[in-house]
Amino acid sequence: MGRYVIRRLLQMIPVFFGATLLIFLMVNVMGDPIAGLCGDRQCDPATAAQLKREFGLDKPVWQQYLTYMGNVFTGDFGTAFNGQPVTELMGLAFPVTIRLTVVAILFEIVIGIALGVVTGLRRGRPVDTTVLLLTLVVLSVPTFVTGLLIQLLLGVKWGWIKPAVSPEAAFGELIVPGLVLASVSLAYVTRLTRTSIAENKRADYVRTAVAKGLPRRRVITRHLLRNSLIPVVTFIGADVGALMGGAIVTERIFNIHGVGYQLYQGIVRQNTQTVVGFVTVLVLVFLLANLLVDLLYAVLDPRIRYA
Repeated sequence: MGRYVIRRLLQMIPVFFGATLLIFLMVNVMGDPIAGLCGDRQCDPATAAQLKREFGLDKPVWQQYLTYMGNVFTGDFGTAFNGQPVTELMGLAFPVTIRLTVVAILFEIVIGIALGVVTGLRRGRPVDTTVLLLTLVVLSVPTFVTGLLIQLLLGVKWGWIKPAVSPEAAFGELIVPGLVLASVSLAYVTRLTRTSIAENKRADYVRTAVAKGLPRRRVITRHLLRNSLIPVVTFIGADVGALMGGAIVTERIFNIHGVGYQLYQGIVRQNTQTVVGFVTVLVLVFLLANLLVDLLYAVLDPRIRYA
């Protein structure tokens, strides 16, 4: 196991540099970030040249990337165009989005897996058909429609929740936004768990466990569920980074000042330092989540061994 972890960590190094280089190049061709600093009027040549020198934009792109990566390893993600360090923006945004992501992941694990197990064990029955139709509806409706509809009904019309989340963004206020954020992924987890349970239910090892006279609960939890969760864990692990980076719509609807909000502001204002800095951290989140998923495989399925 130790050799496998070391090998995976070494494999993450070129992936990290490749992903950050691609993002850096893509962000730098979005447009002229200096133009956004001058408002509606065009910057005069002297001011534009001074701003480019100040933010290092007068250098070649490859040199800007090397300088940026060198600063990243010292904990310096640059300075936003408003003069605020990007690390300060991260300190404000990431805790909020992490809380929102935790709520969303809990919905996926608790509700998604529970519904998947129930429908997988009762495949073809009315409860299975009902859940499949509901998940199909959730998958068919865009997230921004779901979020706006829930905000309108629960927040504005019925007054059950606050239409906008407060700046503190406590866990209690993030329950409804977390459900909106997790809605599509929850439907996928339900369907994926259902399919995996239904397939493994016919496997030889499950029939053998039943023939031995083991209690039904033990057969499901110790034999059927553990092996069936492998594809589900893979999806949820990859979804952690996707939820953190893809929360732009949900955070905009409920006025949550998290990572999605900062990315949106950085893209609109062409603030390359902010966008690249936040995405760099998200790349690390993706890589670490995938590593954790691979390590969980051995816990769920003892037959898996890492050389």
